[in-house]
Amino acid sequence: MHHSQHLTSMLKLIPATDRHHAAPVHWLSSHFLFSFADYYDPKNIHFGPLRVFNDDVIQGKSGFPQHPHSEMEIVTLVLEGELCHADTMGNKSTIKKGEVQRMTAGTGLAHSEQNDKEDAAHIYQLWFLPNQKGLAPSYEQKDIDFLDSKNELVPLVSGQKVLEDVVYMNSNSTVYWCNLAADKTVTFKTFPIRNTFLYVKEGSLYINGVDVGPNDQIRSTDENVLEIRASKDAQFILIDLPASEANY
Repeated sequence: MHHSQHLTSMLKLIPATDRHHAAPVHWLSSHFLFSFADYYDPKNIHFGPLRVFNDDVIQGKSGFPQHPHSEMEIVTLVLEGELCHADTMGNKSTIKKGEVQRMTAGTGLAHSEQNDKEDAAHIYQLWFLPNQKGLAPSYEQKDIDFLDSKNELVPLVSGQKVLEDVVYMNSNSTVYWCNLAADKTVTFKTFPIRNTFLYVKEGSLYINGVDVGPNDQIRSTDENVLEIRASKDAQFILIDLPASEANY
C-alpha cells in the first residue's frame, strides 16, 4: 500500500464545502477558490500565478458596474447564458456560452460586465499574475465552442507558445476544458517544475487514486502524470501552471 499512498500524496484534494461562498448583492452568488474581497486566508492566496478563481452565477438584468483593474490577466469563461463586456479601451462585446475572453489589465483599465438577459449567467473568472509588469491594456475573445468537445483536453487560453488557435495570455500557463464521458480516461503529462489545478463542474472523476466530485478541486505538485478517469459523465477545467515565480 505504501506505493499508492506515495502516489496520492502530491495531490491535494479540496472539497467543494471548503470554497468560500459570497452573496454580497442579491444578484450574485459566487464561490471563491482563493482569497478574494472579504475572504482572506493567508494559506490560500494563490497557486503559482493563478491568483483568483471565482465561480459566479449572475442573475438576469444585473451585473458588475464599471470598476478598475491593473497588473492582472483576467480570463472569463461563459458556461451558461451570456455577459456583455464594456471597457475604457472602447471595447464592447457579448461573451456567449462557449466563448473565452482574456483581458490584460496591464497599466490599468476599467470595465463593466452585465447580464442583459432574463436568465442567469454562469461564468468562471480566473486572474493570473502577469509574467511582466507595465503591459499595455489589451483584450481578446474567441468562440472555442469548448462545451461541445468530447473526451479530450481542449486548450482555451495559453501563454505557452506551442499552442495555436487559443486565446493568448501573458502567463506561462494553459487553461484546458474537458467533457469526459463515464469510463473514459484522459492523461495529462506534466513536469515536476509545473503544478496542475483542476476544478470539477459536474460529474465525478478518479485521478491517480483519488475520487473527485462536483465543485471539488485538485491542486497537484511534483506529479509527472495525471490519469483522469470519469466515474460519471464529467466536465472540468484543468490549469497547467509554473511552480516557481521565476517561470511565471
